[in-house]
Amino acid sequence: MKSEIIELKEDVSQSSLYNEDLAPVPIAQRSWNKWHIAAIWVGMAVCIPTYMLASSLIGQGMNWWQALFTILLGNIIVLIPMILNAHVGTKYGVPLPVFLRLSFGVKGSVIASLLRGLVACGWFGIQTWIGGAAIYQLLLLIVPEWANSLSLGSFIGLNIAQAACFMFFWFINIWIVYKGINSIKLLETWSAPFLLIIGLCLLIWAWVKVGSMQDILAASYSLSGKSDVDFWKIFFPGLTAMVGFWATLSLNIPDFTRYARSQKEQALGQIIGLPTTMVFYSFIGIAVTSATVLIFGEAIWDPVALLAKFKSPVVIAVSMIGLTIATLSTNIAANVVAPANSFANIAPKKISFKMGGYITGIIGILIFPWKLIADPEGYIFRWLIAYSALLGSLAGIMICDYYLIRKTKIELAELFKSKGIYKGWNPPAWIAFIISILPVIPGFLVAVGVSDPSSFPAFLVELYSYAWFVTFIVSFLLYWILKQK
Repeated sequence: MKSEIIELKEDVSQSSLYNEDLAPVPIAQRSWNKWHIAAIWVGMAVCIPTYMLASSLIGQGMNWWQALFTILLGNIIVLIPMILNAHVGTKYGVPLPVFLRLSFGVKGSVIASLLRGLVACGWFGIQTWIGGAAIYQLLLLIVPEWANSLSLGSFIGLNIAQAACFMFFWFINIWIVYKGINSIKLLETWSAPFLLIIGLCLLIWAWVKVGSMQDILAASYSLSGKSDVDFWKIFFPGLTAMVGFWATLSLNIPDFTRYARSQKEQALGQIIGLPTTMVFYSFIGIAVTSATVLIFGEAIWDPVALLAKFKSPVVIAVSMIGLTIATLSTNIAANVVAPANSFANIAPKKISFKMGGYITGIIGILIFPWKLIADPEGYIFRWLIAYSALLGSLAGIMICDYYLIRKTKIELAELFKSKGIYKGWNPPAWIAFIISILPVIPGFLVAVGVSDPSSFPAFLVELYSYAWFVTFIVSFLLYWILKQK
């Protein structure tokens, strides 16, 4: 990859499409090396959803090594568009919403970036709920009677203590948003090694308690409770879900690589940080859960529930703090930056990055994330695959446009002009986007229970299992064809 970095040569600061948060990052402010980028990924990947990720695959009938292989392959696949889309951030210093102006048009980019941003709002709410739940469990060790605190009713579905812990953790997230992007860099850099240590301690505890890693892995075969499973039938939906797990970041990775010193730094940082951490932490989840079958006589996938079984208040307190930091570091980097920039792109002169972050926080409360996450199967296999279809389509168009059509050449100042060469809507992009998602709609309707499988040809229903790949390939090829005319 070329290491050249292009700076903005024209003053466009008075444009309605410009604000300091969306403006290209000057070379003087490019301070992130490969270890900062890797730390961002460790901080995002080390979280409770990653720990529990393999549970969805094993629950479908995979064994431990099949689940890890699927997770590794999914992350290697998503690393490709990740590094490709990261290039524009490092070369031109622009975030995702500005990058989308290139392929979807200045006006169209608002809708395109919101498709990414609104998904992140959902994730923000879920991660905030997980962090608040960890704090709640910790407090119950000190004041057990809080479990019986006044209920807020069936509509809310929480008691006062749960709601208070959720809002407390919510305010911590919002405070970091208030402090700005550099506070996110510091949070990820310092939390990454601590989070890895917490995971290693859990693994060592399980190993010592059982006495044999071989026995632990042997116990993993009992986790699914299924036999004679057709591996290939569950492999492709599982692989699509694994790609979907980070399909969001594969789009807005320029939000971070715009601060990188060079293309080499951003690429190496991602290769070091993403697949290794995902596989390692997923393995910890598998091994520790397998050990709980031997230690407690039941599989405990939720690390918060597992830590509550420890007798030492010190161990529990340190572990819960670790889980809280893990959730915080993931939430801020993965689920705040993208929607904050997306909302700012609606009206750059009126909405700043911070204001966009506050809007994200409010939506994160209004979606009632504790209800959204109540169904693990739907959460992993319906939601992840469903939004991966939308994001795969966006990624196909973006990569085709930037590499095949533009040859990585952008008129940087024009991205900030409402009447410039990227003005309005880019019809080929939107035609490719809409057509690319049509083939997976029947499978989606069946997956969410709106339609019966017999309503559509079996081929179309099965196609949904490959949603990200289908929409990526179709949008990529169709956009390329349309742009040849």
